[in-house]
Amino acid sequence: MQRMLHGAVLAAITMIAAAPSTMAATATANMTVRITIQAQCLIQSANDLDFGTNGVIAANIDQATTIGVQCTSGQTYNIGLSAGAGSGATTAVRVMTGPSNATINYGIYRDVARTQTWGITIGTDTVTGTGNGAVQNIDVYGRVPPQTTPAAGVYTDTVAVTVTY
Repeated sequence: MQRMLHGAVLAAITMIAAAPSTMAATATANMTVRITIQAQCLIQSANDLDFGTNGVIAANIDQATTIGVQCTSGQTYNIGLSAGAGSGATTAVRVMTGPSNATINYGIYRDVARTQTWGITIGTDTVTGTGNGAVQNIDVYGRVPPQTTPAAGVYTDTVAVTVTY
């Protein structure tokens, strides 16, 4: 009887082992991965235009800086610079203000020769470019021309940088 029972158990184990496993089945599918890139430009940096420390303004004081612009690849853009916050300023003659509201005139230019003023009118006095996906550093040229020197002190202005795309 024990032999029969042993044989029956062995037969049951064999049948269970021979039964198809539900764990061996597989199914596959595909998923779509997507991103939509829209046209965009960012101003990554607008470095200060610092004319340094000077005494009497008897000759041109020239300095340069950069603006870092990043646009999607192939995106065209225009960079404009406002006249600044100085009273009576224009894009042709900008104004830094200092102690007792004294002022110093200066200019910002698109070219190293400092002959092309930089303003806000697209197609006239802005800088154009085409994005490549990376930050592009655009040169900015400044000049303080000879003028009557005001009182000693720190003179500043704030110029808005605008990228149109």
